[in-house]
Amino acid sequence: MKQDPAFSCHQDSPARGGCGGRRKRREKMLDASDIRLLMLHFLAQNDAHGYELIKSIEELSKGEYSPSPGIIYPNLTLLEEMDAIRVVDSQASRKAYTLNAAGRALLAEQQASVEHIIERLSSLAILVNNRSIPDVDHAIHRMRAVLNNRLSQEAISAEALENIVDALNAAADKIAAS
Repeated sequence: MKQDPAFSCHQDSPARGGCGGRRKRREKMLDASDIRLLMLHFLAQNDAHGYELIKSIEELSKGEYSPSPGIIYPNLTLLEEMDAIRVVDSQASRKAYTLNAAGRALLAEQQASVEHIIERLSSLAILVNNRSIPDVDHAIHRMRAVLNNRLSQEAISAEALENIVDALNAAADKIAAS
């Protein structure tokens, strides 16, 4: 089966999604094709309403990322139009969806991408938990404050800037090696 470009996944970069505190993430951490794949993944397990899909994705990241209804519901409509999913009971007050054969085929075709997305969301909770350790949090804030204070000075010499870059690179290397 040929790969559908609507389901191709982007290459993740370390900066994607940002590094915030203990707030729910609303920034664009996943693109629409990632969301569709997650929706198919969860619908393969159980029929679900849009709200239940939002909660399933949120639970995957232990509450650190929650997709908005504005991304979930239009993608449910698109998946329905693609014949990947269908409404279980059109007479019900809330639409529950189930996976069709085309949806199962898309999901099987993109399984490696689904696993990558799940791993990324699962690791988000670990990142935030480790960043919230008091000593780590204090060190991050101190580094940011010292760096911002120094870089906000108007007349920084080229040598001072080079020393700052060298110190940041050395710190990054030391952290990566630990």
